[in-house]
Amino acid sequence: MYLRGVAVAGVLTLAVAACGSKPTTSDNAGGAKKDFKACMVSDSGGFDDKSFNQTSYKGMQDAVKALNINEAKVESKSDNDYPTNMTAMVSQKCNIIVGVGFKLNDSTYKAAAANSGIKFALVDPGDLATLPKAANVKPLAFNTAQSSYLAGYLAAGMSKSGKVGTFGGVQIPTVTIFMDGFAEGVKHYNEAKGKSVQVLGWDASTQKGLFAGGFEDKAKGQTTAQNLVTQGADILFPVAGPAGLGALQAAKASSGKVNAIWVDTDGCVSAAEYCSVLLSSVFKGMDVAVQDVITATVDNKFDPTAYVGTLQNNGTGLSPYHEFDSKIPADLKSEIEQLKKDIVDGKITIASKAQPKSAS
Repeated sequence: MYLRGVAVAGVLTLAVAACGSKPTTSDNAGGAKKDFKACMVSDSGGFDDKSFNQTSYKGMQDAVKALNINEAKVESKSDNDYPTNMTAMVSQKCNIIVGVGFKLNDSTYKAAAANSGIKFALVDPGDLATLPKAANVKPLAFNTAQSSYLAGYLAAGMSKSGKVGTFGGVQIPTVTIFMDGFAEGVKHYNEAKGKSVQVLGWDASTQKGLFAGGFEDKAKGQTTAQNLVTQGADILFPVAGPAGLGALQAAKASSGKVNAIWVDTDGCVSAAEYCSVLLSSVFKGMDVAVQDVITATVDNKFDPTAYVGTLQNNGTGLSPYHEFDSKIPADLKSEIEQLKKDIVDGKITIASKAQPKSAS
């Protein structure tokens, strides 16, 4: 296993990438590895989503800087762009192409089958058991049900209304895994404390819930979040990329009545303007995973074995509490730390069927 599995809590603010199927490239002027090119295709959320794609792209930027290699990237505007954009990266003579997101599974594996000389990595591919076998594709998965479990417990412990709310962008496993873990964490809090905090927006038992219908529309995300607030939710857990920023807007407009927990990266770094309403964030070390797989490829150590980020290897977890550090009771913090240990030690079993299996 080449991946370090140590998550970077923050993410830098990134420039908007080229749109559609027009790739942008950056060739370094010198260096022994200048003939190596790392490439990336975003999903429809775009590289400036302050979340999923942005964190993944930071990993490629870190690799480019550390290794003095070249890069090319292309930003998808819709799901229809994926095959064209993947083909565009193949034509750029990339040594490794990173597809960002579950929705790029098909395009990635088709490109890999047709181009055995190129290495590929796939961030958040979903159920590892259903993926094709390919010697030139490395899945980078994250068990965010574990970290979202902690987030659910935190939300339940901080809710004053007794209602917390979540919604997704679309109903795919890499979204619902967060919602499953969150709901299970709230359930554990209720059982441990004899409380009845209600989860609005997701029923883990029926796998039915609230979705914004996409990841791009911030206004739709704000409307979706406001519906939860109207129903009484005072902690929001949006799993919707840029659309989720609408939930943070709704929280910020509540004058302190509503707060939130961000996903994919530390929201107090990637979306600092909303830090005042963020209890914490469920991070995924996508930047580290991407940088590591690129580094391994440069060093001729590419390994197609799936990587799974967990609480144990710090591939996922809760970000710092930042502005809420003094507002969250010490005993609640201690309980969350104990829950983390219990999950790692196997004393707590999370039920979500969306969880990726550990890498072998």
